[in-house]
Amino acid sequence: MASKRNTQTQRRIRVLGTGGTIAGRRRGDHSDYVAGQVAVADLLIGIAQPDGVALTAEQIAQVDSKDMDCATWKTLALRCAQALADPGIDGIVITHGTDTLEESAFFLHQVLRARKPVVFACAMRPADSPESDGPRNLRDAIIVAAQMDVAGVMAVCAGRIHAAVEVRKVHSHQLDAFSSGEAGPLGEINDGAVRWLRGNPAAPAALAAPATPAPGLIEAIAATAAWPRVEIITSHAGASGALIDHLVRERASGESGAVRGLVLAATGNGTVHREIEAAALRAQAAGIAIVRATRCADGGILPRTGATLRDAGALSPVKARIALMLELLTAPVLD
Repeated sequence: MASKRNTQTQRRIRVLGTGGTIAGRRRGDHSDYVAGQVAVADLLIGIAQPDGVALTAEQIAQVDSKDMDCATWKTLALRCAQALADPGIDGIVITHGTDTLEESAFFLHQVLRARKPVVFACAMRPADSPESDGPRNLRDAIIVAAQMDVAGVMAVCAGRIHAAVEVRKVHSHQLDAFSSGEAGPLGEINDGAVRWLRGNPAAPAALAAPATPAPGLIEAIAATAAWPRVEIITSHAGASGALIDHLVRERASGESGAVRGLVLAATGNGTVHREIEAAALRAQAAGIAIVRATRCADGGILPRTGATLRDAGALSPVKARIALMLELLTAPVLD
């Protein structure tokens, strides 16, 4: 059922800018541009502000999202946590590039107790393109963030609302570049009205588990200067375990910043090439955390009795990497 915003009560939305195509400027056509050039405050000037909404803007970063890093994630998580704790803020919108949006959204889903909406906005065309999709996506994200009784981390693109756990980029250049896979989008926005397709996400539990961060996780993020290094190794025809063995030797040498975890981007239902599996078992015996995540877009990994390498269930390799990194962040280092 579609619902209009409650315009009787002004909703206060904090907009955090991180750069991306939505803040890009062209060098040529809409596929030739430099990301992260336009300030988030200027992006807000270019949209029709929804009624009943008061906006404040803050520039967190100004990066091409392909270059997103843990330092920026840390700043973003801490600023979001502060905003969520502020009774004067009803929701958060984050402008972000599309390339790693699914990773940043999942990261915040894991670390925040988001009892308010946290909504990512993005674009596939730069801000100064005559075909820019940024203004609509940003306005739609603000509308979603201003909804009453909505919570959790979401992403808005091309009129669709996606949950952070499920969202993934599936097209390299079309405006409707994101999907929620088999689950489908949470909802859609048409002419300023939100229609929930899978029920109103009134609490993080409605957006898929795990929604509650590990005890002390946001505090650990605030205190950390060196994030656990977790790499992704892809299993494929003719694969070798040489890279894994190299990482094991690097760790054994005591080298600073050595790998602490590996995600195996597995084939099918979590299968890996025999050479990858043998090397992964050696790495696991050497104290490196190993997780398998399927390369397949849909289906996830079904549990298998007697598996010697744990799996990430429905998480993609990039999201499994974030989950493992956060797990290791609060785990003692055993060397």
